[in-house]
Amino acid sequence: MLNEFKKFALKGNVLDLAVGVVIGGAFGKIVTSLVNDIIMPLLGLLVGGVNFTTLQYVYSREGEEPVVLKYGQFIQTTFDFIIIAFSIFIFIKAINSFKKKEEETKPAEPPTPSKEEILLAEIRDILKQKETENYKS
Repeated sequence: MLNEFKKFALKGNVLDLAVGVVIGGAFGKIVTSLVNDIIMPLLGLLVGGVNFTTLQYVYSREGEEPVVLKYGQFIQTTFDFIIIAFSIFIFIKAINSFKKKEEETKPAEPPTPSKEEILLAEIRDILKQKETENYKS
C-alpha cells in the first residue's frame, strides 16, 4: 500500500497540481491586494466614498432577535468577484500572447517520415538507379 501511495503521489500530474495550487494561492493574494489596495480605493473615489459593505436591512419583531440582511456585503463580494475574474482573464490573456510569440519564434520541425514513406523513398531510389543504368547501356 505504501508503494502504491508513492507511485500516486510522485506522478507528474499530482506534482503539477500541487505546484498549481501553491502558485494559485500566491496569485490569489496578489489579486486580492490589487482589488483591496488599488482598485477599490479608486472606485471609492469615483462613487463618492460609498462603502457597500455597510448597506443592510434589519427586520425585527418585538421580543425576537433581529434578522440582518447584509445585501451590501453581497454586492461587495459580487463586485470583488467580477474584478478578480477580469484580472485573471487579463493575466491569462497576457500569458497566452507570450506563449503565442514564443511558438512563432520556434522554427517548425519537419515531420519525421513514416515507415511507408521511407520504404517508398527506397523503392523510388532503386527505380531511379535502374533507370540510370538502363540509360547508360
